[in-house]
Amino acid sequence: MTSATALPARLSALLPDLSPWRSSADFRLLWVQGLVTYFGSFMALIALPLQIKELTGSPLAVGAMGAVELVPLVVFGLYGGALADSADRRKVILGTEAGLGLLALVLLVNAAMPDPMLWPLYLVAGGVSALAGLQRPALDSLIARIVPHDQLTAAAALNSLRWQFGAITGPAVAGLVVAYAGHATAYTVTVVTFTVSVLLCLRLAPAPPAEQARKPSLRGIAEGARYAWSRPVLLGTYAIDLAAMFFAFPNTIFPFLADELDAEWSLGLMYAAGSVGSLVLGLTSGWTSRVRRHGLFVVFGAAAWGLAIAAAGWFSNVWLVLVCLAVAGAGDMLSGLGRSTIWNQTIPEELRGRLAGIEVLSYSVGPQLGQVRAGAMAGWTGTRTAIWTGGVACVASVALLAAALPKLLTYDSETDADAVRRRQSSPSGV
Repeated sequence: MTSATALPARLSALLPDLSPWRSSADFRLLWVQGLVTYFGSFMALIALPLQIKELTGSPLAVGAMGAVELVPLVVFGLYGGALADSADRRKVILGTEAGLGLLALVLLVNAAMPDPMLWPLYLVAGGVSALAGLQRPALDSLIARIVPHDQLTAAAALNSLRWQFGAITGPAVAGLVVAYAGHATAYTVTVVTFTVSVLLCLRLAPAPPAEQARKPSLRGIAEGARYAWSRPVLLGTYAIDLAAMFFAFPNTIFPFLADELDAEWSLGLMYAAGSVGSLVLGLTSGWTSRVRRHGLFVVFGAAAWGLAIAAAGWFSNVWLVLVCLAVAGAGDMLSGLGRSTIWNQTIPEELRGRLAGIEVLSYSVGPQLGQVRAGAMAGWTGTRTAIWTGGVACVASVALLAAALPKLLTYDSETDADAVRRRQSSPSGV
């Protein structure tokens, strides 16, 4: 290979691995369906709190959405995990997607009234959280069934890339739509996207449960929790994600950080910077498909997240702060790729839904508690101190957890006993 061709070859090796897209028709359907859904969901995610703000003028009323959403997400996330192991996952996804579309229709009807009411907004917020909790385990647990075992990291990267694209474009477009066309138009877009999503879900192949599957129950949920507790590698993925989000998720105090840096104009960029960093990593994620030590992804990615958040709180130059937040987003995505790959490579098919339900707790409770910690700490020590100390605490907790759970660091997809059993039990390597 000449030097003229070597550089393009190296660059192409960084591009996302499209193997799952080529090998699985169901993965292609879910990828497109998710892209459509994310766009519509982020449209409503921006429009809903803005409408509450418009109706009440109260920051407390807007913040109350978090309390309304958390409990349904936790309860229905755990139940949804058990449901995903006992029902046809395609039907669960289809039913919840249709339900989300109906809730978007409620928002549209309310916004079109001469005097929109406040209580339906909270009702829909809680309903969306409950349906998302039911749906997420079914979606997550379906990937390992439709994607070949050796393509699971690539599938995780492609799914993260899709999410980041929606996280960047959805809010940006939503802000413009709400500002110039009103809430009703934004909700109309959301209804249309969910309609398209349901039509795509109808084309998915059935995904029936295992023959020995039992009905959802507390005993079944407890069985999944015992399995997770008995596996140090899995336990490490949950614990590190929870610690990283608890100590280093300062999004709620970004408005105060922008004020302290005398850069109010940068607030939107602060919220978008993490997604930009994740998107860059996703667009250059081809190399991740050739890695076997995914536990290192989890540890190093979470540590990079904490270091970058600490630096963001330390620097006083707003552009350096934005760069740090972008680096944090890349670290978060790297850790997420490791977690997703380990889950899909090691968890038995009959427990996959329930373990995905536990993962819902990991990704929902951590950020919620992290925002409470950041807000309380900022009131006590100041905004920037709350951010950089949280980042340092994140790095320290990741180091302690990695030392306490060394099997996570030594995880190898070729030699780990659970990964080997999962690969051998999968028909045709799927």
